Amino acid sequence: MRALRSFLAAVPFLLVCGLSSRGQNAPRLEASHESSSRQKAAAPLPAPQGLEDHVVNGKVVLTLDDGVRLALANNTDILLDHSRIDFAQNNLGRAHAPFDPLATSSFADTRAKSLTTSQLQGASILNNLTQTTQLGYQQTFPTGTSFQTAFSANKFSTNSSFNTVNPSLATAVQFTVTQPLLRNFGLFPNRAPILIAQRNLRQARSVFQAEVSDIILQVVGNYWTVVLARENLEVQKKSLDEAQKSYDHDKKALSLGALPPLDIYRSESQVASRRVGVIQAEYSLKQAADVFRRAIGADLDPAIRALDVELTDQPAPLGELTSTDIASALSRALANRPEFEAVRQQLASDDLNVRLAHNNLKPDFELSGFYSGNGLNNSQAGLDIGLSGSLSQTFHFTYPTYGALLSLNLPVRRHSAQANLGDALAGRRRDQYQERQTNQAITLEVTNAVHSLEEAKLTMEAAKVAADLARDTLHADERKYELGAEPVFFVLDAQTQLAQAELNLIQAQINFQLSVAQLDHATGDLLDHHHVQIAEPSK
Repeated sequence: MRALRSFLAAVPFLLVCGLSSRGQNAPRLEASHESSSRQKAAAPLPAPQGLEDHVVNGKVVLTLDDGVRLALANNTDILLDHSRIDFAQNNLGRAHAPFDPLATSSFADTRAKSLTTSQLQGASILNNLTQTTQLGYQQTFPTGTSFQTAFSANKFSTNSSFNTVNPSLATAVQFTVTQPLLRNFGLFPNRAPILIAQRNLRQARSVFQAEVSDIILQVVGNYWTVVLARENLEVQKKSLDEAQKSYDHDKKALSLGALPPLDIYRSESQVASRRVGVIQAEYSLKQAADVFRRAIGADLDPAIRALDVELTDQPAPLGELTSTDIASALSRALANRPEFEAVRQQLASDDLNVRLAHNNLKPDFELSGFYSGNGLNNSQAGLDIGLSGSLSQTFHFTYPTYGALLSLNLPVRRHSAQANLGDALAGRRRDQYQERQTNQAITLEVTNAVHSLEEAKLTMEAAKVAADLARDTLHADERKYELGAEPVFFVLDAQTQLAQAELNLIQAQINFQLSVAQLDHATGDLLDHHHVQIAEPSK
């Protein structure tokens, strides 16, 4: 009792010392963890690629195709979306895990001493040594067949006088084969996860292709937005120059007494107003250029970000204008749009899930058989034949053991499996509606794209006529003003009308370029027209 009380009194002291030591070691442990985490830090993201190749005279000079290529290489959204394929590939590898072979091994060494309670135990102090070695291998095959083999060797030595074989070396090997006969029988239920993962990988590629097409369309829109802002700035500057010329002419006329003093304010007001337009156009161009820089990854490099962007493609279309009809466009969309392929792959996965759910409703009925051999380092004559003799008995199956087992698990109710089947059927019906919804959305997109293209063509032709007429009107009003037949008001108004007409023409041309890109996107041809191919994922 005194020893017990001393032990109980020492326990709190030991706990306090342990906690204190743990508190002192905490900073060192934390520092060790931080050091370990620093060593395992992720590699930095790669720098934007290809931008330096387009720097000319302190500017980033790009065609539309250059912008698309840079976006494919550097656009953060594209790089993020590609992770969908990476995850799908990893899931496909994970689906093969049930067929991975497994090898196991273990060794145990145990020494035990104990007092005996009977003379029949063979010693006053029993001293036993047990050493056990185990090796195993197991694998499941696509047919559902499971194969297992196990080998064990056990050495036992004791000081008991009653043991006739001392030390004893017992070995055994066993082969076991198990085959499902109902649930999980055959290739399909065992390979279904792999088939579903393959479908998911194809679906991920199709979804990624659709996302790339969306981003390319966005880059094309950003490119032409910058061009529009640049052309708008040029129009505003030209309009300001025209207003400045009129103002200078009025000042000269005023100094000569040919113009009433109050009439000078009209032209001066136009100069101030158009200067405001120039300022607004300049900042609109800067904002559009910043959006375009982000799309191609130029904002990631401070040196490139500080450079001006010069876009060389002109808004006026070259050659014969694109033309198509709704039926042809719908036919190309049905053949090319990756969204249809993604839905088809999803429906194929749904069918596999339904079949797999039906399989899980079947009873668990299995047949297994085993065959084993065992040996001992002792012969029938009582001679010690050593480990080699024990192994010889084992692997020659001198003393075999074999048998078979037929097992049936038949649940009375299968709520979980029935619910899983219901989910699979509901998921397939939902994706059928999703297919119809996709078809409706793409049909509407194609129809609108064709209509927009036709509208853009007609608008562009009308805008050309309007710009020519506005230019002729300005020249006529300027001539009349010089001859004194009209006041300056008509000239200023004609300048405003011409600036608006030129801006409308540029807007119509860019709308036509955007309509062509939207039609290519709607029919699934946008990637081909920009020479973009999505590589097939490795399986």
